[in-house]
Amino acid sequence: MSVIADTTHRRTMMSAGLCLALLVVSSLAIGVEDLSFSGADGAMPAGDLLAISRLPRTLAALLCGAGLAVAGQIMQTLTRNRFVEPSTSGTAQSAALGILIVTLFLPAAGLGLKALVASGCALAGTALFLATAHRLPPEQPHLVPIFGLVYGGVVGAAVTYVAWQNDLLQYLEIWTNGEFSGVLKGRYELLFVAVVIVAAAILIADRLTIMTLGEQQSTSLGIDYRRMAQIGLVLISVMSALSVVVVGLIPFVGLVVPNLVSRILGDNLRGTLPLLALGGAILVLGSDIAGRLIRFPYEIPVGTVMGVIGPAVFLWFILKGRRDA
Repeated sequence: MSVIADTTHRRTMMSAGLCLALLVVSSLAIGVEDLSFSGADGAMPAGDLLAISRLPRTLAALLCGAGLAVAGQIMQTLTRNRFVEPSTSGTAQSAALGILIVTLFLPAAGLGLKALVASGCALAGTALFLATAHRLPPEQPHLVPIFGLVYGGVVGAAVTYVAWQNDLLQYLEIWTNGEFSGVLKGRYELLFVAVVIVAAAILIADRLTIMTLGEQQSTSLGIDYRRMAQIGLVLISVMSALSVVVVGLIPFVGLVVPNLVSRILGDNLRGTLPLLALGGAILVLGSDIAGRLIRFPYEIPVGTVMGVIGPAVFLWFILKGRRDA
């Protein structure tokens, strides 16, 4: 069985890597302006176009996808529920609240300060969600995602109301509907923190796997459950905040990818986290490419594309789980 599992893991990783490579090449090639290697007819030289726009956009999609998928897995570990992720539990909405606060009081603030305040608000919002979610009856796991949707809706409604009162609804649209068309060189580099987040998650993967057993059993096995939960909270909050600050809210990545990977390779995070990061990158970059092609030369934001894909897969997971039960 171990040999079969290793073979499946190796083949899945190779397939995912090949798929990601093809998507990266496609992303660099697709755009309204054709690549011109000579710069003739006033066209931007291909090297400049790639360096300033298309490569940053591609990297931003890869980093967001990988980081959000891993953040979703950590949140599912902390809640012990497969049907939650940052965009459906108030984390991303709380990050948007942080950006709104900075915009109101320090309108000239840079991305760094916005990311810092957004991370703090996301941390507070996620902590409140987890504290409440642990009080829900464990025999009714579907209450957790329902509560998360309601909680996120309340936070989102508060953000919308404050933005409306201050004539910031157009800015709010940017934060709450993720898209990569505005990503340029110099405006996405904060997302490289996602590499640190993914690496940190892989480093503590064995402890995260044990934490799925619950607080009592984890503690009996030598895990400092509370400290690990705090670390997980920070990783989730920072990744969600960075995504919202740089490209806007991208929903359902942390829900779809962990569930698909767990069905293929199981729940040993030591082996699945690298594939989770690859899967998230593939899903977000693929959705971004689809958004560019569906109404070419116009674009559909990646948040909108994921808003269609995510709920469909979410319902499929729930209905399939009930049939299996």
